[in-house]
Amino acid sequence: MPKKSVNPVKSLKIPLFILVSSKLCAFFSPKLATIYAAKLFTTPIKHKVPKRELEMDAGSAQKVIHIPSINKNITVYEYIKSEKKVLLVHGWSGRGTQLFKIADALLEKGYAVVSFDAPAHGKSKGNSTIMSEFIESILEIENLYGTFDIAIGHSLGGMSVLNSVKSGLNVKKAVVIGSGDIVQDILDDFILKLGLKTEISIRLRDYFENKYQVKMDDFSAYKAAAELEIPVLVIHDKDDPEVPVKAGIHIHEHLKKGSLFLTEGLGHRKVLGNQSVIKKITEFINKND
Repeated sequence: MPKKSVNPVKSLKIPLFILVSSKLCAFFSPKLATIYAAKLFTTPIKHKVPKRELEMDAGSAQKVIHIPSINKNITVYEYIKSEKKVLLVHGWSGRGTQLFKIADALLEKGYAVVSFDAPAHGKSKGNSTIMSEFIESILEIENLYGTFDIAIGHSLGGMSVLNSVKSGLNVKKAVVIGSGDIVQDILDDFILKLGLKTEISIRLRDYFENKYQVKMDDFSAYKAAAELEIPVLVIHDKDDPEVPVKAGIHIHEHLKKGSLFLTEGLGHRKVLGNQSVIKKITEFINKND
C-alpha cells in the first residue's frame, strides 16, 4: 500500500464570489437559491490541459461524434488499434486525457484505449451537463466502437460506468476510482460547501427530479453495483477530500464480485498516477476469474 503523503491532501475551494452569491440568493428566496445551485451543480469547470497530458492528446486519434439521445456532440480519443479495448471515463470537470498514466500502462499490455470529453468538458462543446449524459455518451461509444473488455471510471466517471453497465454496457470487468456513491449525499455535500441550509439540498433534488422526470437516488452507485454480475475493482483513497472513503467501501459492500483497494495520502486525483494503483489495475484486468 502506498505510504501516506507528508503533505495534507486539500479539497478544492469554492470561489468567494460564488459563496457570497449563493447566500445572497438564499436571503431573497429559497427558490432562487435552488435555481442558482442547480446552475452551479450542472456547470463543469474547463481546465487547461496540463503538460503531462499533452503526449496523449497529441498521440491519439481524435474525432467528434454525435450522441443522438441527448443531441450533443463529444470529442473521442482513440489510442492505437487492438482487438482488446478499454474505455476510460473521466470525472466532473475532467478530460479524456486525465487518465493518461493508466492509458500508457494499458497500451504496454496491448490494449487499445478509448476515452472522451463528456458534454461540456474538455474539447466537447456546451456549458452544462449531468451524469445521465455521461451514461448516454458511454452507451453510444459502445454502439460505435463495439464491445469493450474493460471500463475504468474516475469520480463521477466511476458512477457513470456502474450505471452504464446496469443499463447494458457489455464489459467483462470494471474499475472505479474515487467514485461517488449516494446521490443525496453528493447534493448535501455540495449545498454544505456553498454554505446553504440543508433544506436547499432537498429542494435541489426535487428540482432535478421534476426537470428530468427521474428519481435521483436511482443513479446512486451502490444501487447499480448491487445489480452487476461482473468483477469490479473499487479503488479509493482514505484521505480523499472530495469523495469520502465511505463511498468506495459502501459500493464494494454491494458488489457480488467486488475487490477493494484502499490507498493513503493520494487524495482524489493523484491516485490516478500512482504506480501501485496502476499495478493493481493491470493485475486485476489480467487475472483470470
